[in-house]
Amino acid sequence: MKRTILLLLILTAVLPVAAMTAKVKYPGPKSYVYRYYLRDKGATEYSLQEPERFLSQRSIQRRQRQGLAVDSTDLPVCRSYLSQFADMDVEVIGTSRWQNTVLVRSTDTLLLAALVRLPIVAEGRCVFVSPDSIDAPANIRWNVHEGFNQWDSVKGDTYASTREQIEPLGGIRLHQAGFTGKGMTIAILDGGFQNYDRIPALGSVHILGTRDFVDSTSFHSIDHGTKVLSAMAANAPEVAVGTAPDADYWLLRCEDPDTEQPIEEDYWTMAAEMADSVGADVINSSLGYYDYDGDDNDLRLQDLDGQTTLISRSASMLAGKGIILCNSAGNSGMGQWKKIGVPADARDILTVGAIDKRRRLASFSSVGPSQDGRIKPDVVAQGAAVALLSGRGTLVHDMGTSFSTPLICGLVACLWQALPEKTALEIMEAVRQSGDQHAAPTNIFGHGLPDFWKAYIK
Repeated sequence: MKRTILLLLILTAVLPVAAMTAKVKYPGPKSYVYRYYLRDKGATEYSLQEPERFLSQRSIQRRQRQGLAVDSTDLPVCRSYLSQFADMDVEVIGTSRWQNTVLVRSTDTLLLAALVRLPIVAEGRCVFVSPDSIDAPANIRWNVHEGFNQWDSVKGDTYASTREQIEPLGGIRLHQAGFTGKGMTIAILDGGFQNYDRIPALGSVHILGTRDFVDSTSFHSIDHGTKVLSAMAANAPEVAVGTAPDADYWLLRCEDPDTEQPIEEDYWTMAAEMADSVGADVINSSLGYYDYDGDDNDLRLQDLDGQTTLISRSASMLAGKGIILCNSAGNSGMGQWKKIGVPADARDILTVGAIDKRRRLASFSSVGPSQDGRIKPDVVAQGAAVALLSGRGTLVHDMGTSFSTPLICGLVACLWQALPEKTALEIMEAVRQSGDQHAAPTNIFGHGLPDFWKAYIK
């Protein structure tokens, strides 16, 4: 089991999945993946004057609405450069246009090391080594319950068990005013979406599309992403209602449950770039990293400056593309690390911590500040515990900043629906200013528990 998987506290709700893991030989011969930083985009076939060739109309309009220009970071990696790698008998498995990088896989480490000497390459780094064996979760699509237990229902209360996690955020008042996320697009970056398309209470959710950046066999292997989706999109009156039930969603899997290696920063970046390309307004990322397999790649506290790691550089660019990122602070509060991970350290995002029902900090919630002195987390929401829907379609209560984050993310989409003239930076600042500790923010609670109704009417 991965040490930092998905910022999730492993509770009884997920034990059935954990029980189905087995030690298996990693498929195929031992392979390696290198990340190569390219020197430029000088041979590009694209033009900034024709952004419709590489961005959706919705993505372009999002920038125009906020007065943001398409720039060179938006241009795709040059095809002619990629062909130079392909000619060397290696497999190109991904690229990042924002970072101008390419991921290349091979079983030949000497060849991968030699590619650093290509004139188009500025730097190369090994970011993945296939393990000899893995504790692999079974890709089982559990039987889904067609209905809820009678004790899960609260007659006469639309929000039922989700009321106590939404009402303190001013979310119900926002919903009652007609702002339920309609017309907003949320991309969820996660590690698995078990049975998302078979759960009756998620049947009305408008899923625009899905994409797996890790492999094509494990999209349904775990239900962490399903739970995150339910916190925003559930629509089961008198049982569970999410914070943005009428939003549109993209489900993007970019977390590998089997290993913890730097390549996951690349997967995350590629998923964020896709979210941008298809026109997402908001991203929910209940993911974070600091402790990689082996000892050579572990992060240091001084790396938490929002710019050192590839994933945080990518996250820090999102507001400049007109997108709001809501990212979990992490669940390391009770461990030796204690601090936030990456990309929770990124600039111009909303990093979300967790509190309990009595508004006390959840003991597991990671703390700040960032290493360059910025307040982290930005805000908090209930994360101990949160009413969610499992991959079996049952009502469960689970803990973690993984689940406080989508409560905030969904309401960010609702607030932006209500205030469409605002920019990403303005919406995030309005959320911070509505926090109950905004007058004296700390690196434990950030700006506190936000009130989205207050942010709307202010």
